Amino acid sequence: MTSTLRYVVLFLAVATCNSVANASEFLEEIVVTAKFRDADVLKTPGSISVIDADTIIRREARHLEEVLNLAPNVNYSSGASRGRYIQIRGIGERSQFIEPLNPSVGILIDNIDYSGIGGAASTLDIKQIEILRGPQGTLYGANALAGLINLKSNDPSEQLEGSLKAVVGDYGYQTLMGVLSGPINDAVGYRLAIQHHEVDGFVDNDFLDKEDTDNIDELTIRGKLRFHVTDALSMGLSGLYVDIDNGYDAFSLDNTRHTLSDEPGHDRHESKAVAIEAVWQRDGFDAEVVASYADNDMQYGFDEDWSFVDICTGTPCEGWEYSSFDDYTRDRDSASIDLRLVSHEGGQFLNGSTDWVVGIYWRDQDESLVRNYTFFPTDFTSTFETRNLAVYGQLDTRLSDSLTLSTGLRLEHRKADYTDSDTVDHDVSETLWGGLIALEYSLSEGTMVYGLISRGYKAGGVNSNPALDIDAREFDTEDMWNFESGIKGVWLEGNLQAQLALFYQKREEIQVKQSLVDPIAGSSCPCTFTDYFANAAKGSNYGLELEFYWHAHEVVGIYGSLGLLETEFDDFLSFSHANADSDSGIPVDLNGREQAHAPSYQFALGVEFQISESLTLNLETEGKDRFYLSPRHEEKTQDYEVVHASLRYLIGSWELSAWGRNLTDEDVIVRGFGSFGNDPRKFYATEPYYQYGERRVVGVSVSYDF
Repeated sequence: MTSTLRYVVLFLAVATCNSVANASEFLEEIVVTAKFRDADVLKTPGSISVIDADTIIRREARHLEEVLNLAPNVNYSSGASRGRYIQIRGIGERSQFIEPLNPSVGILIDNIDYSGIGGAASTLDIKQIEILRGPQGTLYGANALAGLINLKSNDPSEQLEGSLKAVVGDYGYQTLMGVLSGPINDAVGYRLAIQHHEVDGFVDNDFLDKEDTDNIDELTIRGKLRFHVTDALSMGLSGLYVDIDNGYDAFSLDNTRHTLSDEPGHDRHESKAVAIEAVWQRDGFDAEVVASYADNDMQYGFDEDWSFVDICTGTPCEGWEYSSFDDYTRDRDSASIDLRLVSHEGGQFLNGSTDWVVGIYWRDQDESLVRNYTFFPTDFTSTFETRNLAVYGQLDTRLSDSLTLSTGLRLEHRKADYTDSDTVDHDVSETLWGGLIALEYSLSEGTMVYGLISRGYKAGGVNSNPALDIDAREFDTEDMWNFESGIKGVWLEGNLQAQLALFYQKREEIQVKQSLVDPIAGSSCPCTFTDYFANAAKGSNYGLELEFYWHAHEVVGIYGSLGLLETEFDDFLSFSHANADSDSGIPVDLNGREQAHAPSYQFALGVEFQISESLTLNLETEGKDRFYLSPRHEEKTQDYEVVHASLRYLIGSWELSAWGRNLTDEDVIVRGFGSFGNDPRKFYATEPYYQYGERRVVGVSVSYDF
């Protein structure tokens, strides 16, 4: 890490010395919309990645998980049909079963909160994906300890336009999509986008003789209306409908892509959501309001034994097998209102030197769960209700022509009530706070350096299972201090855009997901789990993030990212670790051990060749170091590198594309378990099990714009 860091710092130092005052207009300005004001990403303090529409199209990405690896120090966990759980700088959840979840990474889709349910993050007609790393304690609060991902779709166009697209590829890959946009009259514009996406999946079920038990079947409909009510008042209405009916048959007793399940699982999600936003321009400030409502119905189930009933018939393991299915049905309704006043020209404080924002935020979320499990005599049910009320503000003060000081604070009151059919009854009311102090200094018109201190928080909660000791039923609030500095700018006569960030994060009362493994009564099978959250005393996460785009030649562009990450627990004794002896009260000391899903390096590198005015070739590679899959055991993934390519040809309003992802057909682990047994043929000997991601997929697409 040290040698790489020196190289990067030296590279940017040399580039800074060669910076020019008037940057070339070759590289377009990238505007971040997730902040209080739209701003150029290169003029915004903080480590931020922006993945634009062209990148999404080039990758033929249908879902957020297919582009996340382009952002440094961003990882995800699957355990479902999609990578729905996200980690930023090694912080974030990896799964959810019966326990209520307080997400570490916020997800917004057109101002609608999808935190913790990233399976709905379709990339249909998305203008850009903004990834803000580090705690967003002022901006977003309780669901953004690690960071925030903001997906913004395209707005209605001023002229009538549209597109049609069809995609086919390996493994039954089929996508049909269409977009229509334009004005209704001088005051109203609209945009409608529809997509249906299917893939058979990358698993063969040998018992059922099927190739589509782990399939993808997703429908997304996105609509927008924009109203120019008066010269001072504008309004927008966004709607989203998602209907996901995916299979889930990912784990194999043989750790291959061949399963033996007689009851393949499912991963379903129907979402109906709407958001309304309004901006009223006044003298000196804008009054902005965003209100949203989302109804999410989810069903997630799997064949727990990963096999069929007679797998041991006539063999030495006869009588050892078991059969069970586990199913979770969730209904989550959430509503929010965010009202803020944002200063503009003529409304600043202190003789025009200080911009300001003040706001109030309210959210109401209700979640109900029904778990139907083979070994339960009756269904397990629970309800989880949360109410959040926050006030926040930020000041941006220009201390000189080159130096700006930003200070922000958010106070948030959270009330949570949890009850379930196992007589667990828990309520908590707490006041949380977060904020930031940032200094931004302009070295030249094209270069800035910054330093910031920010604080984020993640609310405490309750563990559902009544089998836990009473003192283990609750876990405390986690908070984190983030110390960060960086440099951003345009160099080499405007041909190079780059940003570099160094960060150190100190975590207190880390919320750590643990699992106790117990045998089913009367069986030797250790296949029942008691999941719970506990608090590790402390931890630290630190590293580096680099992103760049270099217009190296008239026809060649080189782009990439690098994330370096070091993580560790401080003072953490784990009683649920596979090597712990809970009967004698002897835990495993994980002091100094790396945190889960935190690879020490992650990179992406690509080159674009503009072969002719109509023909473009992109070659890309990305990779990660191996990382721990859980703090409960010592199992790790393998390090990997994958290669992608696309060849795009434009002819008039038509575009033809040949593309491929994971061309070397690497088996990339996207979820895994260690130290438990599930194979009766081996008499339930403990071993690791893995879920693998996408195989090599090659396809073609054709689109028509009008």
